[in-house]
Amino acid sequence: MDALADLLDGPRARGAFLLRSTLAPPWSIRIQDEAPLTLMSMVGDDAWLIPDDGEPRRARPGDMVIFRGPDPYTVSDDPATEPRVVVHPGQVCTAPDGTSLSREMALGVRAWGNAPDGPAVMLIGTYPMRGAVTRRLLAALPPIAVVPGDALRSPLAGVLADEIGRDEPGQEVVLDRLLDLLLIQTLRAWFARPDAEAPGWYRAHGDPVVGPALRLLHADPAHPWTVAGLAARVGASRAALAQRFTKLVGEPPMAYLTGVRLAQAADLLRESDATLDAVARRVGYATAFALSTAFKREHGVSPQEYRAVPEPYPAP
Repeated sequence: MDALADLLDGPRARGAFLLRSTLAPPWSIRIQDEAPLTLMSMVGDDAWLIPDDGEPRRARPGDMVIFRGPDPYTVSDDPATEPRVVVHPGQVCTAPDGTSLSREMALGVRAWGNAPDGPAVMLIGTYPMRGAVTRRLLAALPPIAVVPGDALRSPLAGVLADEIGRDEPGQEVVLDRLLDLLLIQTLRAWFARPDAEAPGWYRAHGDPVVGPALRLLHADPAHPWTVAGLAARVGASRAALAQRFTKLVGEPPMAYLTGVRLAQAADLLRESDATLDAVARRVGYATAFALSTAFKREHGVSPQEYRAVPEPYPAP
């Protein structure tokens, strides 16, 4: 397993929110749902993407857009159009004055907008997950990432468009998996762009020494790795691996491994009922005490406190 595959193992869609939106101008939607990650496929017409702190960006038909939450943003037909709809947590839709618009904007099965045949058409998939491994991925993304359609050239958006309005047994699972695949393709296309400032762990994937080392760490983080043992597995000296890994990834191998282990531990604490001893063993700590010490140093709270308190979404 490589670093991207491991990080994407967190944001597997489970009951993701998906819809096809059709809109006629003038339209402007204020998104403040606090979702950590949203993927948008522009199908028809242009849209303006307006962060609260930054310059407006234009999305054209065929483009894919990744929105990194939880900060709010606006999507509209024109930067000058005032918001007419506000999307709140839980995908509750209101007018700016708080009046519910849920009934008025519903157009059918996973269909939403102000006009069934509006020229602006977009597919939207929102991930509700808030995993610690996911935060490592989100930290590598800007608030808004636009991938031009000619850089992606994927048939998946078309398949998602065909499937999104169907109401058949198992349809949610089909849509979740399509959304996952489309996200992976979009992320790969984004990180491959020269202006994307891809994180060190992604750029190092193709290195003949560090790439295999990263895959080994992510494939089995619970293994009692040492720099010497890792170096032997990839056919390099201990000093050469340590130096090359730190230069490309931005931190030494064992520090990187600690981050992976603690992120996985955080996910397990929130997403399972496993005991602290079981979590410790699964992520490579010999005892619950050892995990607790490292976890508190990283997160500022004990594993028990982390598990007990509902997670406020932290900005990456």
